[in-house]
Order: sequence, then C-alpha cells, then structure tokens
Amino acid sequence: MRTLSVSTLVSLDGIIQDPGGFGETEHGGWANPYFNAEAQADALRHMQEADYFLTGRVTYEWLHQAWGDVKEGPYMQRMSEIPKLVASSTLSGSLAWNATVIGGDVAAAVAELRRQSGGGIEVYGSPTLVQTLMRHGLVDEYRVAVHPVVLGHGTRLFPPDGVAATLQLAGARTLDSGVVALTYHPAP
Repeated sequence: MRTLSVSTLVSLDGIIQDPGGFGETEHGGWANPYFNAEAQADALRHMQEADYFLTGRVTYEWLHQAWGDVKEGPYMQRMSEIPKLVASSTLSGSLAWNATVIGGDVAAAVAELRRQSGGGIEVYGSPTLVQTLMRHGLVDEYRVAVHPVVLGHGTRLFPPDGVAATLQLAGARTLDSGVVALTYHPAP
C-alpha cells in the first residue's frame, strides 16, 4: 500500500500561499531565504521516495510555469521526471511536464492508487485538494515546515471552515535556518 504525504511550507500564522514567489501575492517568496542545503536535501529525499506527485490545478499551473523548463540539480531533475497527477474539473487528459489529469471522483482515484504497492504519493500545497483528501481519510502523513515569518493574510493550510482532524506528532526537528519541520500522522 502506498503512503500519501502532504508536504507544505507554512508561515507561523498558517499561510501556505506563494512560498516560492511565483507571483501569486505581494509577499510571495517568503520561504526562499530558508530553502538552504538542508531543506533542499529533505525535499529531494521525499521526492525520491515518491512514485507520484499529486497536486491541484492551480498549484500545478504555478509550479509548471516556474519550474517546467528547469532541469538543473538533482531536485529539479526529479521534479521534472516524476509522474504528476493533477486533480482538476476544468482540465483533461495528458498535460505538459509529465502530468495527467485526474478528473471526476478524485478521492476514489487516489484511494485506488493508495491500495497499489509501490512508492509514496507526494502532495504540495493544493489546500482544496488536501481538504478533499482529509475528508476521505486518505492522508497518511502531514509534513509541515513552519517558517519564522508572519504574513497576516493569505490562503491558510487549514481554513476556518475546513475538515476537522486529530493528529499525532511523529517527529519534530529544528533546521539550521530556524524552520521547524513537524511530521504528524492521523491519530488512531
């Protein structure tokens, strides 16, 4: 059975929007100063353990626009080659950047993929998709990298009207940059 992991960069006040500075917000790029060699090694390890990269349409479009032609370095090479699954009700078929759309019942498609043997499924950002996955009990692990910045406004990791969940801390580590890497599993 595959493991589905949600990995996200979050500000201290819970904002996940535009950490890479892709032009989505005026305070975009807030996580870039913290993406040092240690953080890059963690991100690469998680991508190498995964067989699939699952994302929502908006996150896919931002990442493809920014990274679609970048193949320098091990992380970007892995990001380019990993099969991407894009949850969308507006796109269809095969997409650029080694991506395929999952339309229709996304939860059923992901549940079927999780039942197969193989490497993990990695999810970045995509708050609407994450809420759908949570609602159906499909998230095995939450990797939350809390950055020492307060943004004040933007899209939150867990919105006020979102799915409730009880989680169990599985790991905590402070990176050299001051980012705190937290890992949670759903509580039994």
